[in-house]
Amino acid sequence: MALARFFSLLSVITLSLFLFASNASSRSLSTPHKTTVLNVASSLQQTQHILSIDPTRSSLTTTTRPEFESKSIPFFPNSSSPLTLELHSRDTLLAPHHKDYKSLVLSRLERDSSRVAAIAAKVRFSVEGVNRSDLKPVYNDETMYNPEELTTPVVSGASQGSGEYFSRIGVGTPAKEMYMVLDTGSDVNWLQCKPCSDCYEQSDPVFDPAESSTYKPLTCAAPQCASLEVSTCRSNKCLYQVSYGDGSFTVGEYATDTVTFGDSGKVNDVALGCGHDNEGLFMGAAGLLGLGGGALSMTNQINATSFSYCLVDRDSGNSSSLDFNSVQIGDGDATAPLLLNKKIDTFYYVGLSGFSVGGEKVEIPSSVFEVDAAGAGGVILDCGTAVTRLQTEAYNALRDAFVKLAKDFKNATSSISLFDTCYDFSSMSSVNVPTVAFHFTGGKSIDLPAKNYLIPIDDAGTFCFAFAPTSSELSIIGNVQQQGTRITYNLENNLIGLSANKC
Repeated sequence: MALARFFSLLSVITLSLFLFASNASSRSLSTPHKTTVLNVASSLQQTQHILSIDPTRSSLTTTTRPEFESKSIPFFPNSSSPLTLELHSRDTLLAPHHKDYKSLVLSRLERDSSRVAAIAAKVRFSVEGVNRSDLKPVYNDETMYNPEELTTPVVSGASQGSGEYFSRIGVGTPAKEMYMVLDTGSDVNWLQCKPCSDCYEQSDPVFDPAESSTYKPLTCAAPQCASLEVSTCRSNKCLYQVSYGDGSFTVGEYATDTVTFGDSGKVNDVALGCGHDNEGLFMGAAGLLGLGGGALSMTNQINATSFSYCLVDRDSGNSSSLDFNSVQIGDGDATAPLLLNKKIDTFYYVGLSGFSVGGEKVEIPSSVFEVDAAGAGGVILDCGTAVTRLQTEAYNALRDAFVKLAKDFKNATSSISLFDTCYDFSSMSSVNVPTVAFHFTGGKSIDLPAKNYLIPIDDAGTFCFAFAPTSSELSIIGNVQQQGTRITYNLENNLIGLSANKC
C-alpha cells in the first residue's frame, strides 16, 4: 500500500511539472515581440552609392528627348484622363558637394527643419484668420518687382532647396522639358522665366515664354488671379508672389500655358507663375509642381480624381512614377480616411489613430491626432517633409516603447541633430529590430520596413530612430516613412491607400 501511495504521489508530481512546463512554454512563445530585419550592409552600401552619382553623366540631365517632339501626344482638355510622370529623388539631380554622407544627412535635416517651420506657420496663419488683404504686396512703377517690400504669409517649404523629389514635365508649345519639385504642401505651380531680374541656377535652360505659342498672361479679372493668396495688377496683367520659410520667394507674371506629361498626354491652359525674380536656395529645379488641395494646384486644374506616387529610397538613385487618374486602391491595401480641414485646403489630412511597436499598441490618447474645432492639430501626409514629426506626447510614447524593446542594442554616444535615439550597428551586417506600424482610423494598419524608421546617419554604422518631436499641434508623416510604399490619394472618395512594395 505504501508503494501504491508512492507511485500515486509521483504521478501527481509528474503531472504538475508537465503542466508547469507547458504553461511556461506558452508564456515564452507569447512574450517575444514582433521583429523585422534591418539590412545594415545594404543601407551602408547605399550611403556610398548616393555620393558617387554624377548627374552630368546621367540621362536625367537630358533637356529634350529625341522622340518628345515627334510622337503624337494625346491632348486632354482638362479631363480626368490617365497621366504619368517619372519621379526622381533630389540627390540624383544635384551634383554632389558633400565631403561625406553625414554632412549630406545634416544638410537634409536642416532643410527639413525649415520646411516644417514653414508648414506650421502656414497652418497657424489660416487658423488665426490672417486676412489676405493685409498681406498684399506693394509694387513700384519704377522697377519691375520689389520683393523686399512685400509682407506675405509663409506657404510651404521649398525654402533652402528642400524639395526632395522631382518630376520632369514639358511646358509651352513646343514643349520644353524641365525638372520641377513635387510638393503636396503647395498649390501654386511656377517656373523661372526669361527675362530674369534675378534667377538662381537650374539644371535646364530657363523657360522663355516668347518661344511658346500657347503662353497667355492672365488679366487682373481672371478667377485664377483672384484665387492667389498674394497678387497685384499692373497694365491689366496679374502678378503673383509666393514666399517661403527662409525668406526665399518667387515673383512674376501669372499666366496659362500647355503642360505636357511625358508621352502620356498634355493639358492646355494650366495656370502657373512665370517667375522673373526668384531668390533663395531652390537648387537645380526649374520651379515647383503644386499638388496640394487648393484650387490652383495641378491636381485641381487637371480635374484629377486621384493621384499616386511611390517615393523611392533617396539613397538608391532609382526612379518611380507620379500618376494621375490611373492607380486604384487594392482590396489588400491599407486605407485611411482623407480628412478635410475647413480652415485650409492645401494639406492632405489623414485619419491616424496610433502606433504599435513590436506588435503591441502604444498608449497614446486619440485626441493627439485630431483636428480641433479651430482647425489646429491633426496629421498631414507630406512628400516634401523628410522626417515624421509628432506632438511631443506622442513622440515620447513611441520612442520609449521602441527603446524598451531595443535595450540590447549598443547605443550611439550622443543624439544627432533632430534625433535623440541612435544606435551603433557598425559590427553587424543585419539585425532583428522591433516592428513599427501605423494604425489608421477605420481599423487598417501598415507595418513599416525597418529602413523607414532606422536610417543611417553616417557611413560608419550609426543608425537613428527616424521620428522627431514638434512643439506644433500639427503632426506630419514625412517621406522617410513613405519610401517604398505607393500612396494613392482618392480625391473622389476621400480615401488614402497605402500599398507596400508597389513602386
